[in-house]
Amino acid sequence: MYNYERLSDDVKIAVSAEHTFGTDAVILSYFASPKRKDKCLDMGTGCGIIPLLWLRDSAQSPVHCLDIQQNAIEQVKNSIALNEFENRLIPHLCDLRKIGDEFPAESFTLVTMNPPYKPVNTGIESLGESARIARHEVCCNIEDAVKAANYLLTYGGKFCMCHRPERLVDALTVMRDYKIEPKRLRFVCDKDNQEPFLFLVEGKKGAKPFLRVEPTLVIKRPDGRFTPEMLDVYGSYADGYEDKIR
Repeated sequence: MYNYERLSDDVKIAVSAEHTFGTDAVILSYFASPKRKDKCLDMGTGCGIIPLLWLRDSAQSPVHCLDIQQNAIEQVKNSIALNEFENRLIPHLCDLRKIGDEFPAESFTLVTMNPPYKPVNTGIESLGESARIARHEVCCNIEDAVKAANYLLTYGGKFCMCHRPERLVDALTVMRDYKIEPKRLRFVCDKDNQEPFLFLVEGKKGAKPFLRVEPTLVIKRPDGRFTPEMLDVYGSYADGYEDKIR
């Protein structure tokens, strides 16, 4: 049912055909990089890659994650048991559009989401239900995610998200509408001098306007190997992931 991939000598993750992970989520976990005292939640967690990477890198426990899909939460629970993270990673079966039913307001200082990228009725819709929910805005859209983050965050708390560049204006507009002021923006491209395929944005609840655009993150060198920064993103297991994506 599940396959297992190593994230470090001590941490493994359960992956499946329904819930796996890609470069976008790994980069988002690196971009968000919680501080030890942060109270963290990953929304739409899927296989749980983002919180597992945080725990691998010594994030303060416990870390919370949520997903609307029962099979995703069961898969995360498998990883929790495998790593003996019962007191470190807390999964929630939850619809973020009804977030108040699961959490009190202002429960977290850091919230992340790698959301579905495609609006409903655009592009080729995925056939499988799990893939459709993960890739298309059938269960949540940008506004739903930002609205939930506004409810969950303490004053001064941070929301980090990745998305496709064509949705950048949508994301920044909605964040400001919900009083999560965009503070950091970073684009990601596959190779130098190519158009970005992804952006990363961090907003701060209640902050004053001032947006810092960081240098573009370039994934690959001309020879197809990871750039030095991407080696840092993946850590000591970069070689295995590098072979996986080539």
